[in-house]
Order: sequence, then C-alpha cells, then structure tokens
Amino acid sequence: MKPDLREALRARILTGDGAMGTYLYGMGFPVGVSYEEFNLLRPEVIADVHRRYYEAGARLIETNTFSANLMSLTNYGLDEDVEAINKAGVRIARDAVGSDAYVVGAVGSIRAGKRKNISPIQLEHLFRQQIEALLSEGVDGILLETFYDLEEALLALRIVRGLSNTPVMCQFAVEKEAVTLDGKPIALAFESLRTEGADVVGFNCRSGPNGILRAIDSIAGDIKLPLSVFPNAGIPDYVDGKYQYTSTPEYFAESARKFADRGARIIGGCCGTTPEHVAAIAAALDGYVPQPVDPADRLHPAPLERLSVRETKAPERTPKSEPTIVDLVKARHTVIVELDPPRDLDIHKFMEGARALKAIKADAVTMADNSLAVTRMSNIALASLVQHQVGIRPLVHIACRDRNLIGTQSHMMGLDALGIDHVLAVTGDPARFGDLPDSSSVYDLTSFEMIRMIKQLNEGVAFSGKQLKQRANFITGTAFNPNVKYLDKAVARLERKIESGADYIMTQPVYDKELIARIAEATKHLQVPIFIGVMPLASGRNAEYLHNEVPGIQLSDEVRKRMAALEGESGRAEGVRIAEELLDTALEYFKGIYLITPFMFYDMTVKLTDYVWRKTGSLTR
Repeated sequence: MKPDLREALRARILTGDGAMGTYLYGMGFPVGVSYEEFNLLRPEVIADVHRRYYEAGARLIETNTFSANLMSLTNYGLDEDVEAINKAGVRIARDAVGSDAYVVGAVGSIRAGKRKNISPIQLEHLFRQQIEALLSEGVDGILLETFYDLEEALLALRIVRGLSNTPVMCQFAVEKEAVTLDGKPIALAFESLRTEGADVVGFNCRSGPNGILRAIDSIAGDIKLPLSVFPNAGIPDYVDGKYQYTSTPEYFAESARKFADRGARIIGGCCGTTPEHVAAIAAALDGYVPQPVDPADRLHPAPLERLSVRETKAPERTPKSEPTIVDLVKARHTVIVELDPPRDLDIHKFMEGARALKAIKADAVTMADNSLAVTRMSNIALASLVQHQVGIRPLVHIACRDRNLIGTQSHMMGLDALGIDHVLAVTGDPARFGDLPDSSSVYDLTSFEMIRMIKQLNEGVAFSGKQLKQRANFITGTAFNPNVKYLDKAVARLERKIESGADYIMTQPVYDKELIARIAEATKHLQVPIFIGVMPLASGRNAEYLHNEVPGIQLSDEVRKRMAALEGESGRAEGVRIAEELLDTALEYFKGIYLITPFMFYDMTVKLTDYVWRKTGSLTR
C-alpha cells in the first residue's frame, strides 16, 4: 500500500501530470466544447490521456474536473450533471493508472475573468457541490489550481477542511513580475493558507518555467509548506490556425532540477505540456535528493519612481515633410528601436528612454500592441507623446487580435488624425494566454488582410468600400520570423505579405550570424527593405527564457553558453557584446537595423544605436 500523500511529499519529489485541455485540443478535439463532459461521453479518451501521463512517469494524476462546477457546466446545458461528471472524473483516473499513483481532484477558480462579482455565498455553494462529489469518490487530495486571488482560494480551502482532512494543494496563476497576492507578499499569503490547513502551495499556468522560477525567487522568507509547480510549455504561437507551444521536453527537464533545488515537491506541467514533457521531468528527477532553498538567492525587485505626463516637456512635432523610414533605409543605414509600453500608469522610464534614443539619433521608436497578450498602455497614446513631446518618429504595431473591422478602421483613422503614419501589422498573440485569459481574440482580419485594408485607406477607401473624403498616407510594415526550420517557406509567406502591400519588413530577433547571412541570401530578390532584429540579452535566465518559451526566437548554442549564469550588470554587458558581434554581421548585409529593448534597459539599445553609427561612419548624421 502506498503511503499517505503527506508522507510521500516528506520523503520524495512527485512528478505531476501534464495538460488535459490543450492535449485534447492537440488530439483534434475542438475548442468551444466542455472537455469535462468527456467524462460521461468519451471516458475512454480521458482514460487514455491519464494512462499516457502515468506511463511517462507521472505519479500525481489530476482528475478531468478543472471546470466541472455548476456555473461553467451550465454554459453547456450540463447543470444537472455536476455530481456525475466529478464522480466519473475520479473513477476514470483511478482505473487508468497504477495503484502507486495519487489521484487528486482538480478544482479551478470560479471568479476568474468575467465572474469577479459572484457573491461569497454563491461561490461557497458552487465549490461545495463540486468538492463534495470529488471527496465522495475517495480522492487522495484536492488540488485548487489556477486561482488568481487569495480570498477565493481561502474560501475553497475552508470548505474542504470543513468536510475532510484530505490533503489540499493550493496553486496560483501569477505573472513572473508578481510579488504579491491580493496585496500581500506571496510568502504571507502562503502563510495564510498554511494557517487555514493547506498542505502544499505553489504556482501553475499563465507562465512557463522561467516565470514561475521568478515568482518563487521573489518570495521573501522561508516557505513552511512543500511547493508545487505546473508551468505552461512557454508562450503559444498561432500557426496555420492552430495554437502551438514552444518549450521542449529537454527544457522542462532542466527546469525540473531548478524547481527541485528551490524546494518544489510536486513538479508537473500545465497548458501545452505533453507526456513527453512529463517523461523528461521524471527522468531529470530520478534519484534526486531534495535540497533546501537558499534565501540569499531570492530576488527583491526595486519599486519604480512615478512621473506624471504633465512633468514632461514638449518638443515640436516631427515635420510631415521628413523622409519615411523606407526612404531613409534606401539611402543609408537606419535604426528603429522598440520600447515596451508600460504595464501600469507610470510613463517616466518610457519617456526617459525615448529621449535617450532621440539624443543618440535613432530614426524611430517602435511600440508593440499588447505583445504576448499582456495588457499595456495604449501605444497610440504613447506614440502621440513621443512624437509631440520628444520629437522622434513613432512606429506603432497594430494587432489583429484585439479589434474587429470597425475597431481597426477606427484605430487607423485616429492614427491618421494624429499624424502617425508608420505602422506594423501583426497577427497578435492569442488573448487566452495573456493576463486576461477570459478576454476574446477577435481576428476579424489576418495580417495579410490588415495590410491590404490599410493600403486601401491610402486610396481613400474605407474597409466597407465607401469613399472617404481624403486619403491616408500609411507606411505599412510586416513581421517576419526567420527562426524556423524551413526558411524558404517563411520567405514564401513573406512574399505574400509584400503582394498584399507591405512597404518594409521587421524580423524577429536573430542570434546566429550564419542565419543572418542565410536570411540575406534568401531575401535578396525582395524589393522592400528589411530591418533585421537584434535584441540584447539581459541575463542567462533571460536567454533561456527566450530560447525555450517565446515563439519565434531561437538562440545559438554559443550564445546560450556565453550567457549561462550571468546576471545583473555582467549579464547586460555580455548581452551588449553579443549584440555588437551580431550587428557586425548584420551591417554587412542590411541597412535596416531593428533593436529591441529588454526590460526597459534602454541604455543597452542606446549603446547599440551608437555602435551602429560608429561602425557605419554616421556619427555626424
């Protein structure tokens, strides 16, 4: 007979299972259906998934009941089946795996997203109905997962404790920068859970391994409970109408050891993970002897200063008579620098960075449109500020994800009225994987169609076909990801974007000199200029995150080796050196340079802009 779950966690590390929903999606089952209903309609499918994870090495198996609460099931007409679906979920998991595995009842957050106003009384009823059904089937534990606020987790925990002494694991979905839950430091929030009877605390979803490692490292003080971690397989990409995740099993194996070093006792996977990821985790942890976390290694982010908009000065607006980016890059080397819009209301550092780039004579500041589906300040507002108050050309990204046809045309008309005429049309990362997962991805337009529609405005024709009273004058760019297995196919897709009307190209960051040369050769027939992307690395951890978790970015083995274990100033210094070496090659083939600023360390891209001018003899430009 296997020991109680609490005893097992004191003795060893348990490998958890991986994703259920995204795995079913990958098997061909469509979104928009209740995967929990499969417990009744397709039990053999759910059993097969559990079995695959068990055979891969998972010894903690979650039931397929994450959203099996009355509120969620009612959306599918399943309000009468709450008890049956939860009970079936436990039986299926129990029967599918060996007796040495622990089956835990999965209970997801109910208040997330659009349901924040549910009353505590209603919430208690919903949780109690589901938890009672799971406990009645004799689960080895209850897993409260993907919670966003502490009070909801405490409510669910108290319900379990009022019904049973069954072990309870409490997991939160937090961003890598997060250091608090409901305003409390994470360590204090976890202590509140411990006081109420939690056996395990931890993190899952929303972030890949890097983000959860940062969340763990942000904890000040010792955690008096075992940790559990179930990261996503990086950030999903949207390719040919399907979501694809980027993190490899090998990366999960490396990350598993890091989690174990930090005190994790349950290590599995969330969205995008597969039996292959779980097998890699299990192999990496085989024979591992748990070690305590060293508090001295934890990070303590410093607060940012605040500056209001009114404190900034107002240089004159960039004259409309200036040559476009396309004109410039045809005549000389040209530098575009990306600055991320802030995620809060403080624009001090952003404006400071824009001024520094203006001083070093960068040709444009480009701003993403809520990249990675994470909510940031409007780039149209910041574009107007840098144009009027700093006097540098703004180049704004326009994502297909966030606006329907009406909103997109309205957005473009507003840009035209503000005199902002340089844009980059991008697909946009899916909303469900950002910081507001209940928000909708619109995608009325593809990036191809958006380019055509924007160019249509230049002809004085609205998206509807109606004649406008004047013409717009947009210079429209397109994105290009050369970090792919088949470069020729990527170039063929790029050709279609040029046929749609793209005036210039901006690439994803490239970290391989040989690839830069290959890109030049593969695109030499194109008649539009290319701005080759270079993003200096900030640290060894940053390098591994980009390589393993971010779609469209691949680092060479040499670069990863050089950045390994570097942090702080030494990491940024080496990142700049590597970027300079990449620029040496890029400048042999391309006149257009696209520098991406990491973590608002604008001093890095200022140095690299200066390096381009010195390298090309443009200091007196």
